[in-house]
Amino acid sequence: MNTYQTILFDLDGTLTDPKIGITSSVAYALESFGIHIEDRDSLCPFIGPPLKQSFRAFFGFDDRQAAAAVEKYREYFSVTGIFENQVYQGIPELLANLKADGRTVLLATSKPTVFAERILKHFGLDPWFDGITGSELDGTRVNKWEVIDYALHKAGITDRQTAVMVGDRSHDVIGALKNNIPCIGVLYGYGDLPELQSANAACIARTVSDLANLLLQSTLT
Repeated sequence: MNTYQTILFDLDGTLTDPKIGITSSVAYALESFGIHIEDRDSLCPFIGPPLKQSFRAFFGFDDRQAAAAVEKYREYFSVTGIFENQVYQGIPELLANLKADGRTVLLATSKPTVFAERILKHFGLDPWFDGITGSELDGTRVNKWEVIDYALHKAGITDRQTAVMVGDRSHDVIGALKNNIPCIGVLYGYGDLPELQSANAACIARTVSDLANLLLQSTLT
């Protein structure tokens, strides 16, 4: 059995439930293109992946339109949507216990670092993190594998066999595997079991309690 010393966490759908803020921000952006969304739940696929990719994939935007949509998204998100969010029950206790156990805890999110820092501070989660890494507002380091690689490098983690990623979507798993580290997929977020299994998640945590058991007791084989 292997106890992982370095834990990298995704943010949206893993530490917090950002559904209202993200879907409202996407709807706001789409309105600027004359696209009215009645059912905000239909925008949940935007939670997790890079925004530009999602505007292209789900609405057929070209690069110019996708970039403009991201700017409109941020108009709403940076003021209001960022705090239309809530921490999953049990997450603060899990983070505190990991730190008490001497683990290195890192954030690795596709969300811009400046927003991720504000969210963690707003919810009082920032003291538990040894490093916070996201994308940049100019669109660089947006792919999850790049974020994970940079987070590990910035934290001085050279032995990647001691690290594990935790996330709720396939791009978390794929990004981790590209960095030669396993990923625990969580089902309380926005990815489902087939998505995480097909991406080759090392194991699945259905609840925050399951995740705590995996990380704090005997983890992956």
